[in-house]
Amino acid sequence: MSVIRGLTRAAGLVLAAVFATATMAAAAEGPIFRFTGEPGPYKVGLKVVEQHDASRTFRTMTLEGGKAVASFTARPLQTLIWYPAGAAPGKPMTVADYAALGDHETSFEHSAPSSGIKEWRAAMTPAMPGGLWAVRDAPAAAGRFPVVIYAPSFSAPSWENADLCEYWASHGYVVVASTNLGATTREQTSTVAGIDAQARDISYLIGYAATLQDADTSKLAVAGFSWGGISNLFAAARDPRIKALVALDGSMRYFPNLVVQAGDVHPDQMTIPLIYFSQGDWTIEDLVHIGPPTQLTSPNVLNAWTHGDLTLVRMHGMIHVEYSSMYQRREDVWASYAKQRKEDFEREDGITGYAWMARYTEAFLDGYLKGDPAGLGFLKKTAKENGVPPHFITPSFRAAKGAPVSFASLREQVSREGFDHAEMIYAAMLKQTPDFKVEEVDVADWADTLLAIGRPLDAVAVIKLGIRMHPDSGDAYAFLGDAYRAAGDKASAATAYKTAIEKDPEGSDDVKRKLAELTAHQP
Repeated sequence: MSVIRGLTRAAGLVLAAVFATATMAAAAEGPIFRFTGEPGPYKVGLKVVEQHDASRTFRTMTLEGGKAVASFTARPLQTLIWYPAGAAPGKPMTVADYAALGDHETSFEHSAPSSGIKEWRAAMTPAMPGGLWAVRDAPAAAGRFPVVIYAPSFSAPSWENADLCEYWASHGYVVVASTNLGATTREQTSTVAGIDAQARDISYLIGYAATLQDADTSKLAVAGFSWGGISNLFAAARDPRIKALVALDGSMRYFPNLVVQAGDVHPDQMTIPLIYFSQGDWTIEDLVHIGPPTQLTSPNVLNAWTHGDLTLVRMHGMIHVEYSSMYQRREDVWASYAKQRKEDFEREDGITGYAWMARYTEAFLDGYLKGDPAGLGFLKKTAKENGVPPHFITPSFRAAKGAPVSFASLREQVSREGFDHAEMIYAAMLKQTPDFKVEEVDVADWADTLLAIGRPLDAVAVIKLGIRMHPDSGDAYAFLGDAYRAAGDKASAATAYKTAIEKDPEGSDDVKRKLAELTAHQP
């Protein structure tokens, strides 16, 4: 099964084979999954958008003369958007409706379900008529809402956790997801390249979410299950728009060697909050079987997460696949459940555990994206204080110890706390490391990115910070003038250009031209 492959394929584990021989005929007895979480105040709408990332290519197979021939196209991203809705006339989605979306996952023009999608459908046959909450194209509720990007597990479809995505939407979040594809084909690979591909999908979806009228991407988290729970780490290390992470038994815990191989992913420098849900209580002896022994010598991501708040939730009875509501609807899972279950937990307990997992994610998102003190308080309470049944959950909370001094940390904190706090954040870092400063080229790249997405005033704040670090730079003042001009502040732009000329009289012809253009029509 894809989610288990996402956890273990790189090491060739036996765990991946646990479900390989399961059949419908051997299905375990027990209830078909039903989501028991409490819906929020909103109805739920669902839109399906077929779009392509033209910056990347993707291999598809077409029939020519009766033979399959490979061709390349822009990367297809069938995008699902769950959102808070008002009155929602229409029939809610069923499991079968979600499964039908697999017909056009990678080929929007014609039906082309992958072998994996066919496997999903066969395994979920008894659950297909079951209803969920979302109504296709329901009218959106008024207002703008925080955003959650959902990253599916290894090669899994975007709807593998539809119940959870609907739950978040009902509580006031816009949730966006696309299928977990490999770098160039439908199948994911357990490599850095495979993770990078999904991380880039996440950033693409963040950019798409910014175009939605009801989405507030200044308040954004990425949630990932299994392989999606390492890709979201990679994305957050590179994309300062991500303000929080949710990992549902994420592979970031199990494949620290891949984190090291990435080269630019440093959990010990990250300052955003993370909530991590783990399956049962795996011992060191268990973890040895997950992959090559060398991976256990790599730093543990959760242990390294000291500069951001960490909430660790140990779900004592849940096996890995139970973190997906659609996997819980697959009968091949339960055919082998007796071999995988924890202690005396049963199939029904997976339904209960899933609902509590959803409740903890809601508290986390409310606390860190909406600034709700009750959400943060929930995370710091014991399971008993939160009303969890005995023996299900052991939560723990570890507060951040302070930010590391690095450019990545500076950029992350400023993006999260606001660009009007940039000077204060930098001043705090100087107290720790008096000689800390950022290279001019890095400041320029940061400001360029902000200008490119239409945020000139934030670019001004960044350039001013760069000028504090490099006060004699004529180029920095010239760039400041460009940012002010983009913001429509001609007077400030002219002042910056004049200072640039004073700093660098010999290399300022272009700046003089820009200044002349600004002052040409002034009295």
